[in-house]
Amino acid sequence: MTRILIATHNPGKLQEFRELLAHQAEVVSLADLGLPAPVEDGETFEANAELKARHAMRRSGLLAVADDSGLEVDALEGAPGVYSARYAGENADDSKNRALLLARMEHVHTKDRRARFVCVISICATNGACKCFRSEWDGRIATRARGSHGFGYDSIFELSDGRTAAELSANEKNLISHRAIALQQALPHLRAVVKAP
Repeated sequence: MTRILIATHNPGKLQEFRELLAHQAEVVSLADLGLPAPVEDGETFEANAELKARHAMRRSGLLAVADDSGLEVDALEGAPGVYSARYAGENADDSKNRALLLARMEHVHTKDRRARFVCVISICATNGACKCFRSEWDGRIATRARGSHGFGYDSIFELSDGRTAAELSANEKNLISHRAIALQQALPHLRAVVKAP
């Protein structure tokens, strides 16, 4: 089975990739190989995803898959965007990021709370060729956190059926999330790269 390096130290992302790639590849992480993450200084999800995948491929010699994902909120002019993981500061955790976002959305009317999760997956082959795949998951920002599953902003990202992403089971989320759809788009390319000599 082919080894694929998922270029992340984020346990939530790694678990999603392991579930989504089960039976298709042996998934290893940066931590498994003792590799550091690069500085994410791109201004777009695409730039950061490719930067991470290329860094991982060069450091490991393995086929590397990276994603950059985040939340874009219309009422905040697309923020937190590429700064989603560090929205409340460089060392902020998920709860601080959510609290800051909810505080900034406190007086925003329900109809103006549109948001989307964005995920860009970059696949970098060992020959240095990289390709990106993008998906978006539309919803709105809830007025309070709900649900116990997921990570990041899942508990305040409300879907059209009224549930938050954190109220979905892992199986439900893995069918409809931004990361799941981007990975489904990327799988044919990933399979072709794995089979290439």
